[in-house]
Amino acid sequence: MVVQTKQFTSYITTFMSALSGITASPDLASAFANAVQSTSTRFIKISIRNESLVHDLSIPITGAFEDDLSKLQDDQVLLPDTPAYVLAKLDLPSSDWLAISYVPDTAQVRDKMLYASTRLPLLRSLGSTLFTDALFATSKDDLTPEAYAAHLRHAAAPNPLSKREQEIADLRVSESKTASYEGSNARASHVGTGVGFAWSGELEEALTALGQGKSSAVVVTTIDPDEKLVLYHAGDVEANSLSSSLPSSDPCYAFFAWPHDEVCDIIFIYSCPSTSSVKYRMLYSTGTLSTYQAAQRILSSLSPPISLHPRKIETSDPKELSEQLLKEELGVVNEEVKDDAPKRFAKPKGPPRRR
Repeated sequence: MVVQTKQFTSYITTFMSALSGITASPDLASAFANAVQSTSTRFIKISIRNESLVHDLSIPITGAFEDDLSKLQDDQVLLPDTPAYVLAKLDLPSSDWLAISYVPDTAQVRDKMLYASTRLPLLRSLGSTLFTDALFATSKDDLTPEAYAAHLRHAAAPNPLSKREQEIADLRVSESKTASYEGSNARASHVGTGVGFAWSGELEEALTALGQGKSSAVVVTTIDPDEKLVLYHAGDVEANSLSSSLPSSDPCYAFFAWPHDEVCDIIFIYSCPSTSSVKYRMLYSTGTLSTYQAAQRILSSLSPPISLHPRKIETSDPKELSEQLLKEELGVVNEEVKDDAPKRFAKPKGPPRRR
């Protein structure tokens, strides 16, 4: 266990240094490694000091998650005007974590910008799959049991449909009921189902076509001013030309069909260039998981059902997207492992460039 913890600590520290100009202290890496492998830590508070992500304190589990939230009201834990990150362990049997970004309205503008731009590299380095939910708090009032319950209700509520979207949804349901061939089942609307952003009908149809095809192609989506996912681009493209299909300065989500080794993977890509505004960084980062899950529902309804690749690609520079990067990120190319290292920990690889 001690050897594994040291290896995990080294893994986190290496990746934090590579992905962001803000690096993690060894103490933070060690604290998170221990918390992941234990069942006694409820909160880990992280601050940025001297261009480094540091571990401020750990708070143990003493009750249910909602009850333990009261500990965050203490001024010795969170200051009224000082931003911080709080990583929160959800109740067992779940092994998931909640990522809390505490950025008070009264904080300095520079601090707001710094914490907003560093949040994504922090979560990526710790392992984005560990975090199934995100909470953005601008005051301690957003960190009460009542506020958290409201957050869960909001996340679970279906997205409202416009009159036109409802008409389209009703029409598709009618078509599905009256059609005499099995393939029409794939036309049932997924717009507005589940949580997250609403999907335009055009985007849903483009993703359905992508799932039913076999060629190297991409579907790119962006969020419009009404916070609805709309189609930005769809078309055939090779892996090494993928960056030409994505916006160069704005965030987006992309679904890339990649034929290789007699299989065709559909890969979810989240691109958030460093020049993006703080508002859009936070908006897209919040919707990443729900967008992935909604796409999975659409693809799994096809006949035969299609699955998204379980690993996601995240980048702050779309120009780095290439076939070689896909192979490295998705494990198509075996990574070198040190002979004296435990098998469960692969040797960290350096990214082709700073993200």
